[in-house]
Amino acid sequence: MLDWTDRHCRHLHRQLTRRALLYSEMVTSAAVIHGDRERLLGYGPEEHPVALQLGGADPAELAEAARIGAGYGYDEINLNVGCPSDRVQAGRFGACLMAEPKLVADCVAAMKRAVEIPVTVKCRIGIDDQDIEAPLDAFADGMIAAGADALIVHARKAWLQGLSPKENRDIPPLDYPRVYRLAERLEPLPVIVNGGIVSLDAAEGHMAHVAGVMLGRAAYHEPMLLGDVDRRFFGDDRDGPDLAEIIAAMADYAEIEGGRGTRLNAITRHMLGLANGRPGARRFRQILSMDAVRPGAGPEVLFDALRAVGDQAA
Repeated sequence: MLDWTDRHCRHLHRQLTRRALLYSEMVTSAAVIHGDRERLLGYGPEEHPVALQLGGADPAELAEAARIGAGYGYDEINLNVGCPSDRVQAGRFGACLMAEPKLVADCVAAMKRAVEIPVTVKCRIGIDDQDIEAPLDAFADGMIAAGADALIVHARKAWLQGLSPKENRDIPPLDYPRVYRLAERLEPLPVIVNGGIVSLDAAEGHMAHVAGVMLGRAAYHEPMLLGDVDRRFFGDDRDGPDLAEIIAAMADYAEIEGGRGTRLNAITRHMLGLANGRPGARRFRQILSMDAVRPGAGPEVLFDALRAVGDQAA
């Protein structure tokens, strides 16, 4: 998610699940080619498996960006054709490209020729007044013909005119059965469902119909739910880490990152939901959000937050 799932966020999420595929925030192909690659693409080896999500509309440019991403060691390249934000539309990429399926197919084909790792596409079920039956099938068929290895489908339309990006996450109705029908039709191509999934129970229900489930904001705002992913979906026989273990791991990470000049709040901003539902959760969030911005703040702030939860529990 743009501006959310940066490398600090992914490091946190990897403490909770060893097996789930993590996605980078969306990076434009132009930025990958011309920008600060280490800042945009850098990640820790512990993040694997991790996918690079690209935005763009130029086949040659996307191919070069995919080649660079593969060179960085990413496990998958994902083309975002689902983001409805105004700044994305202004750059002619994201959900507006669902109106140009031939161009998207050309982009996918160029990326496939450039890399040996999987190339996937994230899309919506449609845009604006577009019908969600024949046009979605035609779009998906074009992606398959171009060589896409999987489709991740947000089960809402994107309304590019009249709704804000936030409204696009809530107002268009969810239509999971349409994604199920697409998955059945395209089998054995993997179809992954996304959108409005807020619990692992809900994810497990979807898994009866699709090859996978993508969690977005639920995983970000309630990160502890990821702690049970490996056991429930990958057959691991051990429980996920507890809060104290996560805090200790993130404190070690903050110590290393601090030595590289990273401000503590760049890390703690992703951790605010870790104590949700526990006594002292409000104080936990206050410490991580307020104390972490003070000059010289270090890993001790994380342990202060942990003690706030423990004190309340006691």
